[in-house]
Amino acid sequence: MTYPERFSNLPAYAWPRLRALLDSTQAGGDPVNMTIGEPQHPFPAFVPDVLAKSVGEFSKYPTNEGAPELLAAICGWITRRYSVDVTPDRVMVLNGTREGLYHAAMALCPEVKNGKQPVVLLPNPFYQVYAIAALSVNAEPVMVPATTATGHLPDYASLPADVLDRTTIAYICSPANPQGAVASPEYWATLIALAEKHDFKIFADECYSEIYRDTPPVGGLEAVADTGCDPERIVVFHSLSKRSNLPGLRSGFVASGPKNIKEIRQLRAYAGAPVPMPIQRVSERVWSDEGHVIQNRELYRAKFDDADVIFAGVNSYASPEAGFFLWLPVEDGEKATLKLWQETGVRVLPGAYLSRPDPNGDPGQGYIRVALVAPKEETQRGLILIRDCLYT
Repeated sequence: MTYPERFSNLPAYAWPRLRALLDSTQAGGDPVNMTIGEPQHPFPAFVPDVLAKSVGEFSKYPTNEGAPELLAAICGWITRRYSVDVTPDRVMVLNGTREGLYHAAMALCPEVKNGKQPVVLLPNPFYQVYAIAALSVNAEPVMVPATTATGHLPDYASLPADVLDRTTIAYICSPANPQGAVASPEYWATLIALAEKHDFKIFADECYSEIYRDTPPVGGLEAVADTGCDPERIVVFHSLSKRSNLPGLRSGFVASGPKNIKEIRQLRAYAGAPVPMPIQRVSERVWSDEGHVIQNRELYRAKFDDADVIFAGVNSYASPEAGFFLWLPVEDGEKATLKLWQETGVRVLPGAYLSRPDPNGDPGQGYIRVALVAPKEETQRGLILIRDCLYT
């Protein structure tokens, strides 16, 4: 029996790698889990009531693209958040954004570009589904370092013209996972102009857009509208996991121009699983409420303020603009992760588990990712242990 070669050399996924690194050794204290970005703040109090009232709709097959009421709620949120008017034919509901980030590539990436194998661009480090999507459409994944030198966002404009001319999709995550960097209006304008010149689509992963410190991050729909560009040029992905502390709801959306969404809906009708109606009813209410989002953002802001104080004496510390991760420089990510676990019980993620080596090295090798999702007191304790173990 043979298997697809394009998946044969994938590294183990981050979490099995982490378990293999740590679980054969003893924790050096009461465990503090700061690995996975699974929000632990309270979700909106009205969620159980909405779910209970709609539970009977589990007896119905849900619509593929999303209920009209939910699509209207999402369009309303986009308008309030980004001052961009979007009609329901430009939106589709997702089982969380990972599904959309994958299926959109399947639906929109052509088999060839200018007579050659297509290229999919992705930042390095990156959310791993980007690479699997590229391989699944038989494209060449080109990983572009997102480092301190580039403001922790990929400098796609630095690529050779022959690579850009083969590019069909460029993934961008803003606010970035893991670094928390935010694409500025200038960055967006440069990327959009590049996409126009070389005729590729931008896939904007905006799952962390509502967790910021001061200024709301510019979004892809907003940036495209400001340039007067065709909305088919951008495909954006949002989720309720981070915004509303509902990772288990598995509810998000993709938005773009109507032609792109028509293609994604068509593939989804065959290859995807629609979101159950009770989940859609909850999602409709959650997208329509902003009060819980403001409260959630304040909780994260307080933890970032704590981190700034705790790491104030660490010269290499950089306070993130948004998201809920710290991207802390260390000499070796795996060694630092193992040392933390064995000496303190704090569990973090080596940066190299989110990146891939390139000719200049591995941009994630000298980092650990620390998730600030636990309650404030537990997060404070974990950060102090990290500082005292690794930086003093």
